[in-house]
Amino acid sequence: MLPQTTREAARRFGDATAYVTEQSRPISFTDLDRDSDEIAAGLAQRGVRVGDVVALILPPGPEYLLAYLGAAKVGAITTGINDRLSAREQAGVLERAAPRLVIAGTSVVAPDHPGAEVVVVDTTGADPDAPALASLRGRGEPPALADDPDRPVAIIFTSGTTGAPKGALYTNRQLAFITRTDVGETWGGGSRSFTGTSFAHLGFMTKLAGNLQRGGTSFIMSRWRADDALRLVERERMTTVAGVPTQLALMLARPDFDAFDLESVRYLVVGGGPVTPGLADEARARFGAALATRYSCTEAGIGLGTAFDAADEDAIVSVGRPHDAVDLAVLDESDDAVRPGEVGRVCLRSPAVMSGYWRDPEATAAAFTADGFVRTGDLGWVDDQGRLRLVGRSKEMYVRGGYNVYPVEVEAVLSAHPGVSAVAVVPRADGVMGELGVAAVVPRDPAAPPTLDELRAFAREKLATYKLPEALTIVDALPLTPMEKIDRTALTRSLDDQERPS
Repeated sequence: MLPQTTREAARRFGDATAYVTEQSRPISFTDLDRDSDEIAAGLAQRGVRVGDVVALILPPGPEYLLAYLGAAKVGAITTGINDRLSAREQAGVLERAAPRLVIAGTSVVAPDHPGAEVVVVDTTGADPDAPALASLRGRGEPPALADDPDRPVAIIFTSGTTGAPKGALYTNRQLAFITRTDVGETWGGGSRSFTGTSFAHLGFMTKLAGNLQRGGTSFIMSRWRADDALRLVERERMTTVAGVPTQLALMLARPDFDAFDLESVRYLVVGGGPVTPGLADEARARFGAALATRYSCTEAGIGLGTAFDAADEDAIVSVGRPHDAVDLAVLDESDDAVRPGEVGRVCLRSPAVMSGYWRDPEATAAAFTADGFVRTGDLGWVDDQGRLRLVGRSKEMYVRGGYNVYPVEVEAVLSAHPGVSAVAVVPRADGVMGELGVAAVVPRDPAAPPTLDELRAFAREKLATYKLPEALTIVDALPLTPMEKIDRTALTRSLDDQERPS
């Protein structure tokens, strides 16, 4: 469905600007269709056929965008590999993906992958007259494709930073459903926005068709930085700011935040993780905008959300309610539904859910319940208003003295402390209690950070004593994954290194 949407967007919107590169070069809807046709022709001439995998190790940019559209036009399957992953992590993804062709940018070490042709392309944009992916372009019309709802289009890999990478497979059918859910049958109405996350992420790979259908303009950021994002919002008078919670927090933490003219911003859209109450309140107040959350996972495609016109509390305490045609279940370890209000494993079912993990039948079987719900890996509970409240990842939960502690629940309370700019809670082994909570805090005022006693006293009215942190470390910043999420593994490792005798 990507080829058809690209062509229809070109017909409807023509020379209107679809994307703007970091070098300020506009790319029109007509350009997207024509250029991706040339790349499709070039891929076909290289022997890329329906069902072949094309791996992209590229930063966000016109090269990734056009390669994805060109591959879709020949019926190939695109998998994106975050260019910020290490060479070892990239190699793990490539081994699972088994691509026919690898397109790598100049910013990465080109892999030597057996059985695949590797093409290195310039991603610097140093020559403004050079067309993107010039070496991959061909002549003539791309081969005609039969209309096949079940043809695979994209493999979206989960983070390769821990464990074996797994690639969620999406077909035309799922992408069409996600697009209908997001924009319906409407064409146009898009706004000006920036791209804030890796193009290898679920958001770009599954929502590109919907973004083209809206007809808006996206400003590409190959590397997201808070000051650059704020300058773009100010200069382009953007009405919507979207990103993961960490990005919102980093913008608000800028010492010069209040110097930016952000009067145009009306909406904040946050996904990729729960928003702490402290962050939600501060963002609403300082941006002067309504806030909505979005919740899903790589395997589910779409999930839940809150509305801009809903009660402010919705986006503070929850990730909202299921979208239309999405079923939510909270299950125990036997896949039975938990009692109302109890914490369990969050599972989702809809026509958007992945077909399975690419070349991994065992992991696919483990990902689904018998009745078709996909396991998100998150823990949560549903309140009496039907809202899902997350308490953390199942692997993040720790046990203190026989009691389960969910870090996200503790962080939600601590984030509201006036001296806390950002916080993450991780466990530390203890010979008596099993595990204890350590709070890593980025202070709002580095010269006067909160003490452990102050944080415990602040949280005591809202949390049971066993949930309170029992150690505190003050940090300049929380470590982030390539997807701009808190890297709890790296944080735990750094705390362990601090405690290890030298």
